Amino acid sequence: MSERGHRKLQVGVVVSDKMDKTVVVRVDRLVKHSLYSKYIKRSVKYKVHDEKNSCKMGDRVQIIECRPLSKDKRWNLKQIIESIS
Repeated sequence: MSERGHRKLQVGVVVSDKMDKTVVVRVDRLVKHSLYSKYIKRSVKYKVHDEKNSCKMGDRVQIIECRPLSKDKRWNLKQIIESIS
């Protein structure tokens, strides 16, 4: 059970910025295979609210969990860690 007021943070890469005030961020993680003990890269894509349309494709960003903003959006942009342009 998670604590009240504790919101998850993730770091990922912007893969799409075509929507207005929304970007798609891919978050990668490494998972160890149970039988072969080899690490496998797994990724998940989140729709993230970007109020100022400041993110561009390829930017490395930090996102924070928030209340549902639409059918798919449950994350807010916290900061841009590394900008490509």
